[in-house]
Amino acid sequence: MTRIHELPAHRLAALVRSRELSPVEIAEHYLERIRRLDDRYGAYVTVAEELALEQARNAQKRVLSDTPDDLPPLLGVPLPIKDLDTLAGVRVTFGSRLYADLVAPTDSAAVAQLREAGAVFLGKTNTPEFGATCHTENAVAPPSRNPWDTTRSPGGSSGGAAAAVAAGLAPVAQGSDGGGSIRIPASVCGLFGLKPTRGRISLGPDRADLNGLSTAGPITRTVLDAALMLDAMAVNLPGDLFTAPPLPPGETFADHARREPGQLRLARYSDTGSTGIPVHPDVLAAHEETTRLLLELGHEVEEIDNPFESAFGGTFADDFPYLWAAIASATPVDPAREGELTPIYQWLRERARRTTVPEHVQATARLQRGTRAMLTATERFDAVLSPTLARPPVPIGHFTSGGPEEEFRLMTEFTPFTSIYNVTGQPSVSVPLYWSPSGLPIGSMLTGRMGGEGTLLSLSAQLERARPWAHRVPGGWTD
Repeated sequence: MTRIHELPAHRLAALVRSRELSPVEIAEHYLERIRRLDDRYGAYVTVAEELALEQARNAQKRVLSDTPDDLPPLLGVPLPIKDLDTLAGVRVTFGSRLYADLVAPTDSAAVAQLREAGAVFLGKTNTPEFGATCHTENAVAPPSRNPWDTTRSPGGSSGGAAAAVAAGLAPVAQGSDGGGSIRIPASVCGLFGLKPTRGRISLGPDRADLNGLSTAGPITRTVLDAALMLDAMAVNLPGDLFTAPPLPPGETFADHARREPGQLRLARYSDTGSTGIPVHPDVLAAHEETTRLLLELGHEVEEIDNPFESAFGGTFADDFPYLWAAIASATPVDPAREGELTPIYQWLRERARRTTVPEHVQATARLQRGTRAMLTATERFDAVLSPTLARPPVPIGHFTSGGPEEEFRLMTEFTPFTSIYNVTGQPSVSVPLYWSPSGLPIGSMLTGRMGGEGTLLSLSAQLERARPWAHRVPGGWTD
């Protein structure tokens, strides 16, 4: 007999609409699993049990009173919110003990959209301090753990979100991605993760989008679930500095996930350019396996040189840290409590203080010139294939044992592929097509044209049909 947590979100939504499953029954099932199992995984920082049950009861009333056509698309579907986004009336820590007792007064734009779509909020998922690292270890809560091997990290900064979905403690989760923070945990947790086009989802009402690196997005077990979440979250608000080209009238991202992509022209690369960062043999094996599958499906795949190496003139690894440190320096922190920040966050803020304004502007200008060159050079391709990460999942504590400068170096060596697409603003996905001989997930990354989420969703859904992955679950899935 299929249990509730084995059902994808789109199936849960359909069963709610047909009155075959109660939103209350679904919420209670997930809350019971969280109470019983989350000590293993550290996925949640805050569980919003009362809110979730109240929302579920209200959803049940709508099911009984409204016609199916009047019901919102995610009615009764439970999901958690990453603890960098605000959920009105619920604690938001931003992964920092400086904000451990803050209660959010309003919803973020993405959360407001999910609320309007009928989602039931299970709580807030664990994240590193202000989302600054590719692992999920902070001073607020125990570290998040990878359900495939709880001695290993689920990645970051959406590590708690990915752990929740991979462990069956949520059907889908909201995450955010400023340097790979959706795709990294999706890769190491065997999930599908989508970073949308810059400007597709507003960062309002409170977060600034001055550099356009970060965006909200979905972490899911199926491609269709990600498309439904993107349809729900996509919104632009007055004052947004960036907007994405809209879909044609009447189209949805879910439509794209249900259609064949046609024959596509794809590029691929797997080297890390002048950085010399080695790529693990298991990652290269995943890259080759994904390429073979794409060729079997009839797509054209062309080997190219590392595109950001030529476009950015080998300076990307030097220039991107200026932006990352600047974001850290802009976080409001009481000067008297700055010493309570994690060492890596203190180090980033100090690095920003030592950077002059001309140095920052020049680095930003070089990144923009590189973006223009890279988008021009890859425009002839429908998508570009690369590894998501340079290594399989690493142990908890891997990044933090040698001081903040060493931590930053290790993070760079782990994630040499993802952050470039936060700079360019292109949509990018991690697809779970490969497990290593030792049973660890390794994702492959596909990146599309600006505004090209539809193509990525169609292609990813085709890969999912050809090589299904949702049935692959970690051992703890069955309790």
